[in-house]
Amino acid sequence: MKKVLAIILGGGAGTRLYPLTKQRAKPAVPLAGKYRLIDIPVSNCINSEIFKIYVLTQFNSASLNRHLTRAYNFSSGFNDGFVEVLAAQQTPENPNWFQGTADAVRQYDWLFQEWDVDEYLILSGDHLYRMDYRQFVQRHRDTGADVTLSVVPMDERRASDFGLMKIDQAGRVIDFSEKPKGDALKDMQVDTTVLGLTAEQAQENPYIASMGIYVFKKEALMKLLRQDLDQTDFGKEIIPASAKTHNIQAFLFNDYWADIGTIEAFYEANLALTQQPNPPFSFYDDKAPIYTRHRFLPPSKYFDCKITESLIGEGCILKDCRISHSVLGVRSRIEGGATIEDTLIMGADFYEDYAERESGLACDDPQVPLGIGRDSVIRRAIVDKNARIGCNVHIVNKDRVEEANRENQGFYIRSGIVVVLKNGLIPDGTVI
Repeated sequence: MKKVLAIILGGGAGTRLYPLTKQRAKPAVPLAGKYRLIDIPVSNCINSEIFKIYVLTQFNSASLNRHLTRAYNFSSGFNDGFVEVLAAQQTPENPNWFQGTADAVRQYDWLFQEWDVDEYLILSGDHLYRMDYRQFVQRHRDTGADVTLSVVPMDERRASDFGLMKIDQAGRVIDFSEKPKGDALKDMQVDTTVLGLTAEQAQENPYIASMGIYVFKKEALMKLLRQDLDQTDFGKEIIPASAKTHNIQAFLFNDYWADIGTIEAFYEANLALTQQPNPPFSFYDDKAPIYTRHRFLPPSKYFDCKITESLIGEGCILKDCRISHSVLGVRSRIEGGATIEDTLIMGADFYEDYAERESGLACDDPQVPLGIGRDSVIRRAIVDKNARIGCNVHIVNKDRVEEANRENQGFYIRSGIVVVLKNGLIPDGTVI
């Protein structure tokens, strides 16, 4: 894998994940109580012995850069490994920001070409999955492909939500269709036994959908990027347009994969981690761990709490509260009588000192401390970092609103999920 360079696409402004992306790049969004989205592809690369990793981004990249610098340091002196952020920049040759996935890579192709590698591994920064990329790259090499796409088998119910493709009996991709419906969907059925599924599995999943991750031959990528400068996206333009002139192969990934680029998908993927006995994705795999920044936090403390089906990060302090089917991030504080259900609480970046923490506990003080106040109830919500929720607050979406923008009040509603802003303040007695 020394001949592979990984390029992780950090995405655009992250509008589908807004307001979680209001102050951070999409790959820097917290995940599972202690990780960030970027930790997934970076960890997959490390576990696959791919140590040259670039991350392309152009929006709110400060927190992403800080996280990567603190989490991934290959300074042993015995290898040339790195994880480095490449932010969009204006140059005399190209005064524009990144216009799409392919354009982002095109603008830095001069840098990527300097490396003595054979393949470029193009990854996305907003997916949750565990993959050994060595198998992916080996499939690419064995078939002599110019491009290899990683695909997932798909049933008819979900297929129309994805970009689909057709393959021939050798696994070569011969046709593409973006979110087809009706007869157009039926036309995209393929025999997925070609890619390794059993006959029964192939019958249940007669479609294959692109995961949005690719392996390119070095020469093929550079040629495709330069032949039409108006093509700015890999999945929608460059790869479909090259199907007749290049050997494009499919690699089947038949395991858990979730595109968590929307608030609803992000919420569901996080809470699915609490399922028992077997969640769809597990962070408890010592053979292929997910890495992140070391924070050196103390153990979490619980005082007379009832906690069921939940994940609790390090350094939390929970007092006489009830937590059910929820994920609590690092340094979360929950006061007495509070109820948290079906909720993702991202925690905090710091602790308040003792005097400051005590000053807001009387519930009649205008200063609201970090965390969740006494006797508050939160259901089906995402509470971003450093939020201050007062006493007797009810965040339950009582009017069952699907979409709402209440930024001046400290929250949004997306797909019926209340999202409290980072550093947001919800005063005592508020009902949402």
